[in-house]
Amino acid sequence: MRQLDVNLMHPVEQINVIIGRIYRSGMTTTSGGNISIRDKNGDIWITPSGVDKGSLTTKDIMQVKQDGTIIGPHRPSSELPFHRAIYEARPEITAIIHAHPPALVAFSIAGIVPDTKIVPQAHHICGDVGFAPYGTPGSEELGEKIAREFQDTRYRAVIMENHGVVLGGVDMMDAYQRFETLEFCCRTIVNAKRLGGVNYLSDEQVSQYVNHLPENISYFMNIDYPSEERAIRREMVDIIRRACNQGLMISTYGTVSVRWKGDDFLITPRNLARWDIVPGDIVQIKNGMAEAGKVPSRSVALHQRIYQLNPHINSIICTQPINLMAHAVSGSAISC
Repeated sequence: MRQLDVNLMHPVEQINVIIGRIYRSGMTTTSGGNISIRDKNGDIWITPSGVDKGSLTTKDIMQVKQDGTIIGPHRPSSELPFHRAIYEARPEITAIIHAHPPALVAFSIAGIVPDTKIVPQAHHICGDVGFAPYGTPGSEELGEKIAREFQDTRYRAVIMENHGVVLGGVDMMDAYQRFETLEFCCRTIVNAKRLGGVNYLSDEQVSQYVNHLPENISYFMNIDYPSEERAIRREMVDIIRRACNQGLMISTYGTVSVRWKGDDFLITPRNLARWDIVPGDIVQIKNGMAEAGKVPSRSVALHQRIYQLNPHINSIICTQPINLMAHAVSGSAISC
């Protein structure tokens, strides 16, 4: 059974789930960061001020109605002014995340906007990134400076000078995946520079990624799920969850496949947050075709070819752990 999509939850549940993930990932402190959702009726749901981010519950999330009425047991976040300013500047944005993850804060202090063209999907998710000059936290001035950056529709992420980052999304998962991916880029760049330098991709290389996503996949209808196949699905999900918990995968990247029989195999799906994948999402590949109703990872052809040419290989994992990626983007060999 498919787990409940975060975006289908009530705003207080969405905020509680995502702030919990951010806190457990070490991307905010007990007192730092705030996230919000704007309802279609104009109400804003936002994290409270002065409440431990590691112990928030749905009852702590504040509602600020369009007329300014505040509903809830606490004061809304002190950064409510810039959340409002962003929503006013960009009507299509319905979710905002602001936090102080270590690598992004380092870039904000250095006054540098990260170049996300280290892997093609990262730039595809993050896009261009803006930079807002320093403003006093919680002030109207800060809100005006951030909103001025968001008025440029190229930006869905803005670095805040000597502060942190703020990101917008068409929904909460869109904002979260951009946030997580941008911090991944910053951490990778910092580590790669320690090894010597960063080899950035060209605009052409990034566009090739978008333009060459597989679209001509064939599908089969006569699907069978014998017990041994179902056991593999469960094992794959366990591995994916462990990889996410250990920081070896992020919500937007990580592919696992397992040979089932002959050259047929099971593979993770495309466009699902990795930590939300359940056994029923895994895609069966048989005779080069995918089971109907599911979309396999964009690297399905690569996995298929590896299995065909290497009968001794029975499982493949493609992912981007931070420290290994530092070697990949710097061209620095690993000495074992």
